[in-house]
Amino acid sequence: MTEVKIDLSKYENHLGRKHQMIRFVWSITWTLCAKWLPRSVGKGWKNFLLRMFGAKIAKTAHVYSTAKVYYPPFLTMGEYSCLASDVECYNVAPISIGANTTVSQGAYLCTASHDITDPLNPLITAPIVIENQAWIGVRAFVGKGVTIGQGAVVGATASVFKDVEPWTIVGGNPAKFIKNREIKK
Repeated sequence: MTEVKIDLSKYENHLGRKHQMIRFVWSITWTLCAKWLPRSVGKGWKNFLLRMFGAKIAKTAHVYSTAKVYYPPFLTMGEYSCLASDVECYNVAPISIGANTTVSQGAYLCTASHDITDPLNPLITAPIVIENQAWIGVRAFVGKGVTIGQGAVVGATASVFKDVEPWTIVGGNPAKFIKNREIKK
């Protein structure tokens, strides 16, 4: 095997100055105006702040104070959707969260990684789509380019790197099919 040299001194962030400035002002704004609030207090105020920075948030959506949204213009949340305490949305690319969908405590939604086949390890991104009525469990990881189908459940601490079919339950690392989700009537 030939030895390849990786030299990260030449790495460049290609997100751009505008993106970085919005991100900087957003971080200060959320810290000063929302993060200190008790976890579920001020829903309308927090949604207003997110909308001011470009997020598309339904009036009934709920973002807890300790949730972290990296870049609000790339966040869409449907009616009665929720980002619980300590959720991290690393949304360098768009994240769409459907109606009646919950992202539980400490989950990590990650739309970016690095191309490990390139010696400069450039940033690569892809959106995440979480469809209506889905549930992302506590401390689950959802990777770039993944679609979580309608009504699907991602179990606690699962790591999802591939699409999840509608109305299924997955768990583990990497996440695997456990069973179909059936709603009792």
